[in-house]
Amino acid sequence: MEFRKQTLENGLEVIAELAPRAYSAALGFFVKTGSRDESDANHGVSHFLEHMAFKGTATRSTADVNRELDEIGSHSNAYTSEEQTVYFAAFLPEYHDQAVELLSDILRPTLRQADFDTEKMVILEEIAKYEDQPPFGAHEKCMAAHFGAHPLGRSVLGTADSVGRLTRDQMLDYFRQRYSPRNIVLAAAGNVDFDRLVTRAERFCGSWEPFDAPRETPRAAAHSGLQVVHKPAAVQQYVIQIANGPALEDDDRHAARLLAAVLGDDSGSRMFWELVDPGFAESASMGACEYQGTGILMTQLSCAPEDTAENLARLRDILAEAETDGVTEAELAQAKSKIRSYLVLQSERPVNRLFSVGGNWIARRRYRTVRETIESYERVTCDDVAAVLRKYPLSVLTTVAVGPLSAPDQILAATGA
Repeated sequence: MEFRKQTLENGLEVIAELAPRAYSAALGFFVKTGSRDESDANHGVSHFLEHMAFKGTATRSTADVNRELDEIGSHSNAYTSEEQTVYFAAFLPEYHDQAVELLSDILRPTLRQADFDTEKMVILEEIAKYEDQPPFGAHEKCMAAHFGAHPLGRSVLGTADSVGRLTRDQMLDYFRQRYSPRNIVLAAAGNVDFDRLVTRAERFCGSWEPFDAPRETPRAAAHSGLQVVHKPAAVQQYVIQIANGPALEDDDRHAARLLAAVLGDDSGSRMFWELVDPGFAESASMGACEYQGTGILMTQLSCAPEDTAENLARLRDILAEAETDGVTEAELAQAKSKIRSYLVLQSERPVNRLFSVGGNWIARRRYRTVRETIESYERVTCDDVAAVLRKYPLSVLTTVAVGPLSAPDQILAATGA
């Protein structure tokens, strides 16, 4: 493996992890923008704009974009998160030039009014779909409750009201504020000719006008509370709990991820053996998620409504025991083995390495090999995990319950809120 990088005159960074023996290549534009960069007035615009990028450019219609992606046999898509919007394609090496040109072109969409009006209906249907099907937006509701006025409290999709009021001019203004070459990374992985990649990037992206696109990254305050959302048509009760955790810049993020694996991995964790395996709950898990400036540890539970109180009491005991006694050496070793295997297996596909290399670079401006990442986990000790638990107590959390239950008192008793 070889890592190379070069910055164009307008500030666009081009990076690549080169694997000449790979059978495929992957390419992606990582734009450092997402729902946290929005305002109340344009909430949902990042995700909406991602959709509009595939609706045509000055030289291509919607049909042209889709046809050309098919012609090169690419696996292509895009996604929006709280912090990034990513446009990517995986393809055979011989289609390298076409992929660079096509992805570069869609990064400068025309945003036609007719397409905007049509796609707005698609987004509104997507929002309605997530409200009408399990888990009924529980994750987004808990993020909003936990973060409050913090930028991360805004959902990626936006709301029916905010998207419904959004105008094409607002989207264009947002594009002009965030889609600067200084705020974008062109990343590649696999069988890639880097010099040719840079040459093509200069040709198709070199004229993009640079400007600053700052972002505020405050650390979120600790928060606790309970919100119950009554969904009488739901069959199960869905509970999300969020506690603060390390930010993506923090060195203790690896210890937090190992803690989450010990407590809530989908197999072999404490939650699995105490809740899922005995049949008390359909699912129970914990994950760590880092953002710029702040992070979270999120627990998810789904179970029969009548079992919710007892299961939440079990969860509370699991978290309390971890805070008091930490984790064992055996548990930590098992969690490290799982993460090590996952990282190695994922790294065998260039498109997976693309997300790791591009995402890490735009977030931290650092390249890390798979070996370096594994070593960061291997260095974590039980004392490091205990330090995370002291710094980010799992007993201070926000709980959102969505489902048939409508009595907060029963859930309050179980959570100790």
